[in-house]
Amino acid sequence: MKKGSVNSVVMLYQGFGLKQKISRRTFLKRAFQFLVGLGLINFLEFFMPQDSKSEEESSFLREAMFYRKLDNQTLQCEICFRKCILKEGMRSFCRNKENRNGKLFNLVWAKPSAVHIDPIEKEPCFHMLPGSSILCFGTAGCNFRCKFCHNWHLSQRSIEEMDFIYKITPQEAVRIALDKRIPTLSFTYNEPISFYEFVYDTARLAKEKGLKVLWHTNGSINPEPLRELLKYTDAVTVDLKGFTEEFYGDISEAKLEPVLRTLKIIREEGKWLEIVNLQIPTLNDNPVDIKRMCLWIKENLGKDTPLHFSRFFPNYRLTHLSPTPISTLEKAYEIAKDVGLNYVNIGNLPGHRYNSTYCPYCGKNIIHRVHFTVLANNIKDSKCGFCGFPIPGIWS
Repeated sequence: MKKGSVNSVVMLYQGFGLKQKISRRTFLKRAFQFLVGLGLINFLEFFMPQDSKSEEESSFLREAMFYRKLDNQTLQCEICFRKCILKEGMRSFCRNKENRNGKLFNLVWAKPSAVHIDPIEKEPCFHMLPGSSILCFGTAGCNFRCKFCHNWHLSQRSIEEMDFIYKITPQEAVRIALDKRIPTLSFTYNEPISFYEFVYDTARLAKEKGLKVLWHTNGSINPEPLRELLKYTDAVTVDLKGFTEEFYGDISEAKLEPVLRTLKIIREEGKWLEIVNLQIPTLNDNPVDIKRMCLWIKENLGKDTPLHFSRFFPNYRLTHLSPTPISTLEKAYEIAKDVGLNYVNIGNLPGHRYNSTYCPYCGKNIIHRVHFTVLANNIKDSKCGFCGFPIPGIWS
């Protein structure tokens, strides 16, 4: 306690007529109790030793899983295509990994800044438990710099810039889902690659408890960490942001090739996969590129891979552009169907008929949706309820 504070307390005691002679130790003890009573000192913080505070903080640090040591305590992160090289004290491009004394730590482990219960259709993931809820987690950070990001307040900030941080361990995340009877955990809002260790630890526990695991990613993860995480994954929604390296470089400061590699690996591992393509006017809505993308999906991932064309709205650094014209989305839909993709949807356009899923054989509406709300589900035993045609997905 500073000298000025002691003098202030002496004045307060004199004001209450406490004139008896007491020892300095007793005086300071009573002064402290008095200030605690007024709420001017936090009892726990006052008595918590600094090493205890640091121990609490360190308990929410997690050593990174995929990195290697170079010379002179320099480290190389190997979670994504960037392979950041980090000297002592440096942070990764995603802002979440830091070299501390020759070890790489994830700074946002168990520290989500967004925790919500959403409909699974919001991911979007249309062929997995339609109409069910998902427990969603997001943190600070991302390894992309997308100029159109609508979650930029999470993805383009460091943990120190967050307005609010929860402290939720993997065990607590799973317990919340079980208590609320939510069947699926989802890692979304910002890039799960940037909080990989939390995703991985939580996913392992979730599978042990019979929960399902979904994550929504930009797809730029490296093969080894990807295959490891897929062991505890049921479904992945991947943003295929465009189909040219120029778009990825100029608009997202990223690369297309790692995303295509990830898509192939997810399919190889037999996990449910859905793809989202945000149609941004003048930037990635060229019909020639859309057709090339759809052909690539059909040839490499299969015609049953759901593709969502999503409507762009001005955001972040692209506020000068207009929302995607409906005609652009419908043209993209037609291109995908003409190429031979069976399940194509239009998103961010509530009420459009292609919010719904149609049987590729009989053409009937088998999952009737309005935006994120399921009004009717005509999937019976993984088949079209009208004609019996098999519909791929996770239905139970």
